[in-house]
Amino acid sequence: MAPIALTIAGSDSGGGAGIQADLKAMSALGVYGASVITAVTAQNTRAVTAVHGIPLDVIAAQIEAVLTDLDVGAIKIGMLATPQIIQCVADSIADFDGPVVLDPVMIAKSGDALLAEEAVQTLRDVLLPRATVLTPNLPEAACLLGSESADSLEQMIAQGQDLCALGVGAVLMKGGHGKGDICHDILISHSGVIAQFQAPRRQTRNTHGTGCTLSSSIAAGLAKGLSLPRAVAQAHDYLQGAIAQADALNIGQGHGPVHHFHQVWPA
Repeated sequence: MAPIALTIAGSDSGGGAGIQADLKAMSALGVYGASVITAVTAQNTRAVTAVHGIPLDVIAAQIEAVLTDLDVGAIKIGMLATPQIIQCVADSIADFDGPVVLDPVMIAKSGDALLAEEAVQTLRDVLLPRATVLTPNLPEAACLLGSESADSLEQMIAQGQDLCALGVGAVLMKGGHGKGDICHDILISHSGVIAQFQAPRRQTRNTHGTGCTLSSSIAAGLAKGLSLPRAVAQAHDYLQGAIAQADALNIGQGHGPVHHFHQVWPA
């Protein structure tokens, strides 16, 4: 049987992020992707122009439908938008005993907010303790901690451990918003640094959906039975290839998507 991963996230009508990016990444990595849509966005490479939250009973029904029929090996959680949706998802996956990858989606690449300000505390209290691994970028980590964004590797490690202290199993601090020619991602647990990943910082505007793609790729690796460090390493390598080929896609007039199928068909 094919390994199965479930993404619980919002829909991106432009196809570059959210549910669409998650399913593309999972498929590219040889994992069957199931999906639960928490919100529908009117979105393209330039802006998010509308957000419609899915009714809570429909979100819960989607999760129940998938988990009672499919042998899900890992769950990725992305855009949740409101405190009520966060609580609904937490309640609905309470009996799931597999790994959970939590991507704390707060702001779209266009700069538009995707998480209500009052939902941050609920996300911190309700879902962080449920997560096997949290995958924040530097502004998201700072928001969750109520602090300034890290501007050094030492601060990234310290903030990662502070997030672990909130109950999450491990934290992948993503350095895409950092400075310098090298981008650093650091996987951290309660006991310290597990692994570090480096890549050249590419000069491209086409990075729409990178966070969604990375977190869903980690979930794909976990669904295949990989250890967390190996799943993150596989996801990191895959994403770097997708970014490297992004400009060749030439999608949209703003922040274009990465090339999820760069290993299948070159742009």
